[in-house]
Amino acid sequence: MNADRGNDAASPLERVIGFVLRAGVMLSSVCLTVGLVLALTSGEVGIAGILLHAGIIVLLATPVARVVVSIVQYTSQRDWAFAALTTIVLIELMASAAVALVFNKRL
Repeated sequence: MNADRGNDAASPLERVIGFVLRAGVMLSSVCLTVGLVLALTSGEVGIAGILLHAGIIVLLATPVARVVVSIVQYTSQRDWAFAALTTIVLIELMASAAVALVFNKRL
């Protein structure tokens, strides 16, 4: 357990990242829950399928959003080393997504 958890000593970067992660998971959960309920009650794929796909996409995009927020924060703080390292992480995330799309024959 972290002894500092009781006080609000979190940096602005940690607060923004926490908000982004919570918002992404909550939005994804809402989309997935509503899509699942619609799919089970109506039996149609239409809007339920769209919501289910949106929930998965939002869930997958949440870590990418966290990295983008980190880059913006590090750049605004003029912490060039961390900004560069985080940019490399973003490039790796994007490259892995691009490779997955290229090698997935169904897409």
